[in-house]
Amino acid sequence: MPELPEVQTVLDTLESRIKDREIIDIKVLYEPIIECSKRTFRKKLIGQHFRGFRRRGKYLLFEMDDLTLVSHLRMEGKYFILDEDYPLSKHDHVIFYLDDGKQLRYNDVRKFGRMEIIDKQDEYRDFHGLGPEPFSKDFNAGYCRKYLNNKKLPIKQVLLDQSFVAGIGNIYADEILFAIRVDPRTRADRLDDKDIENLIKETRKILKRAIKAGGTTIRSYTSSLGVTGRFQLSLNVHTMKKCPICRNDIKKITVGGRGTYYCEKCQKEK
Repeated sequence: MPELPEVQTVLDTLESRIKDREIIDIKVLYEPIIECSKRTFRKKLIGQHFRGFRRRGKYLLFEMDDLTLVSHLRMEGKYFILDEDYPLSKHDHVIFYLDDGKQLRYNDVRKFGRMEIIDKQDEYRDFHGLGPEPFSKDFNAGYCRKYLNNKKLPIKQVLLDQSFVAGIGNIYADEILFAIRVDPRTRADRLDDKDIENLIKETRKILKRAIKAGGTTIRSYTSSLGVTGRFQLSLNVHTMKKCPICRNDIKKITVGGRGTYYCEKCQKEK
């Protein structure tokens, strides 16, 4: 599933291509993708312009003239900007006809993605119960200490909980825990103050690097419009064979039902 850097890459790419474009028509080919009726979806969005491009966790927020279109890519959702005469794919499920003659197509092999329309907000703080953004001032040592003190779950599992911090998924959780040298099975309430400081610092550093590199491509995911992530070239443990520090074999285990990669020599359980 695309994580925060991949979603940001999609958003930045789309902003450069469709900002201020008007939607002149919409075709919904697979209605379960949208969270309202096809009629309501078309009525509310036709005539609107793509004015603002924001992200909340793994959600894309397209701010229109007087409402916000929310899109979650889930496993394999992608957006493509194509000419009107470009052949339709069987996986193209929602088509936005733009005023420049182009089409913005939402393509999703598994059909897990979703779109909804919400009111515009200033910060989207309470959106879908998400925790603070990793780069926000609200994601700080005091907040983390208070949250983690009540968690006896493995820290890997807590990092994947979007109510703790928004946008981190399986790949980046592994990379963050390697960077702070903590075993992913360590109980969250056992992290000390130094661990928490490092967690915040490394989370921001790793995500910033991934955004700059265009996100991470694992299996079939591409960010948007043929843009393929390059951060996979910088991964240290996720899907890797050897630890870049000690050269021991990387171990794969399951934590909270998720495949987890770590170095048993460099990452210690507390």
